[in-house]
Amino acid sequence: MRFFRLALAFLVPLAACLPALAASSSADGPHVHVQLVVLPQELSRGGTAHAGLYFKLEPGWHVYWKNAGDAGQPPRIHWTLPQGVTASDLEFPAPQRLPLGPLMDFGYENEVLFPLALQVAQTAKPGPAPLQAKVSWLVCQATCIPGKADLEVDREIAGHQGKSTVLVSDQALYDRFAARLPKPQPHLFKAVFQPEKSDFRLAVVTGQKEDSAVFFPADQGILDNPAAQRLTPTPRGFVLDLRKDAGLTANPAELKGVLELAGGRAYEIAALPGMVKGVPAVADEPAAASPASGAAMSPAPAAGRVSSSSSMGLFSAAGLAFLGGLLLNLMPCVFPVLFLKGLALVQSGSEERRKLRAHGFVYTLGIVVSFWILVGVLLGLRAAGTGLGWGFQFQSPVFLSLMAGLLFFLGLSLAGQFEIGLTLTSTGGSLATRQGYTGSFFTGVLAVIVATPCTAPLMGAAVGYALAQPAAVTFAVFTALALGLAAPYVALTLQPAWTRLLPRPGAWMDVLKQAISVPIFATVIWLAWVVAQAYGASVLAALLGSFLLLAIAGWFLGRWPARRWSTAVAIGIVLVVIAVSALAPRRLSTASEASSVTEKQGWEPWSAETVARYQAQGRPVFVDFTASWCLSCQVNERVALSQTQVQQAFADANVALLRADWTRHDDAITQALTALGRDGVPAYALYVPGNSTPQMLPEVLTPGIVTNALVALPRHANQSSARASALK
Repeated sequence: MRFFRLALAFLVPLAACLPALAASSSADGPHVHVQLVVLPQELSRGGTAHAGLYFKLEPGWHVYWKNAGDAGQPPRIHWTLPQGVTASDLEFPAPQRLPLGPLMDFGYENEVLFPLALQVAQTAKPGPAPLQAKVSWLVCQATCIPGKADLEVDREIAGHQGKSTVLVSDQALYDRFAARLPKPQPHLFKAVFQPEKSDFRLAVVTGQKEDSAVFFPADQGILDNPAAQRLTPTPRGFVLDLRKDAGLTANPAELKGVLELAGGRAYEIAALPGMVKGVPAVADEPAAASPASGAAMSPAPAAGRVSSSSSMGLFSAAGLAFLGGLLLNLMPCVFPVLFLKGLALVQSGSEERRKLRAHGFVYTLGIVVSFWILVGVLLGLRAAGTGLGWGFQFQSPVFLSLMAGLLFFLGLSLAGQFEIGLTLTSTGGSLATRQGYTGSFFTGVLAVIVATPCTAPLMGAAVGYALAQPAAVTFAVFTALALGLAAPYVALTLQPAWTRLLPRPGAWMDVLKQAISVPIFATVIWLAWVVAQAYGASVLAALLGSFLLLAIAGWFLGRWPARRWSTAVAIGIVLVVIAVSALAPRRLSTASEASSVTEKQGWEPWSAETVARYQAQGRPVFVDFTASWCLSCQVNERVALSQTQVQQAFADANVALLRADWTRHDDAITQALTALGRDGVPAYALYVPGNSTPQMLPEVLTPGIVTNALVALPRHANQSSARASALK
């Protein structure tokens, strides 16, 4: 009995202490208070909840940014969550420079919240949801103290959608630090860096004069962190002189990090190599330098191409764009549309001169309006922070599927399965004339759609220039490109003497019309191949199923023409095809099979780091910027790059072969193209040892063009790279 009383006397106080040992949403450590903040008091299935890891620090103490600088480590969090709940990585607000003796750390004093997001799946089970996190940190002043804590926040997962209560204090705390998160680099920002012997010169165009700028490198070992960052304002931005880290052996392919400007503006930037012009380097001990009046930066110029810098000028760019548009008519991607234009001329050959001119004007209008819409969408998406280039729509599997379906349906009509005019209306000949102009307009639209994945000679530099200029200049250059594309057809409609050479209408026109379906179906096959290459066999199977549905719709239209019920059935089937085209790529898409093709014949996948590594070895590098939807790229590969003599020339010069596959959208490739003054593919860059800027080859290649460029490589570069290869 006495033993029982002693045990009871011991257990009662212990039980009283248990609530204090239970998991809590906050913890106190030496010089720091840590708290797990989850805003909504109730989680919704299928929703996202804002949360964050909050640190309150004693004066003089700090925690670290994701790149801690010369010493330290950032906070870490490891979750244990209910099934169906996942957490994103911690996000880091813009840091401060924190000098510590001869070192420089990057971090936060006083207080900081690292935002994150909790995603709740639709399949999450309603009921209690304990959110448990193991947190570790390092808090430093003159000394550093590691800490860790087990934190837990209890929430409920609601079985219905609804707006959950949020504490005002938690919302205010989250909003205050979420506003300090660096924003993606705006499209209007242009950033390049020029490596010097012991410095990097970082030039950024922001659109306004900047009197304050601090750069925080994303990677360690790039900069001498304690060194002063010497600022030179320019009329539209600034130049920062940054000291290299003493242990840096090779210049980075990109200078990535966070840029903090006056007023708390912070942006993530990725500067590519280039030339900084018009701003002299600032001495190590800068005086009060006056702002430079020249241009702060320009893209890296490349030998062997037309520069896309502002020195090109609007009239030069417009002239090149017009010539590029003319040549675009001869590119294989536009070739099927030439048949449609030929049929339109034959059908209109007997019309009076006024009507022929009207057809030419309407066709031109279709091209110009289509170009304007594409450029407007591209500029709008770029202004929203999306890095896209010319031909961006062919990087969308939904667009590819819809485009293939449209051309397949058009091919069925041309082949004679049904007549579009009979199914749309049964009215008289007055509407037929209006339909003819409509046909001319949409032939122009179709010409633009199939032309955008191609880059004709002279067109690449003009497009690159145009998309780097203000919107008015961009539209002017692309209008010149549109007029060049339309010019041959317009010339025929404006010159009656030439139309007399056309044969008279007759029964043979139906045969020609059916023959035109052949190149249309060939284009469909190409688009299906692009889909299979980029998104896998499952998406291709869905596309072929869509073709079967469209063939059934065409049969209804041909078997019962001009019947409302058959037209309604066909429209219903077309809507199903549109739904399949929109949903199948998202549900069925697999990894691209192009990667295995890239590694054939000695080609490696491109990355900026790989280019820098080979350059550091003193080895020439050839980069093929390509895409499976770019017919010009495929022609160049078969005509030039895959030829035996060209491959042998690459091997003799010990050239590293890299392939930048832009079939799917890739921000890094988009930025690299922009730095080269290009905004689309094909593009070919030859990096010569000892030169920081590459030589650009033409958009249309021959074996001779490539081998001549390789023969011109410096002899010592070939010898040194060959020796390096022999030692491996």
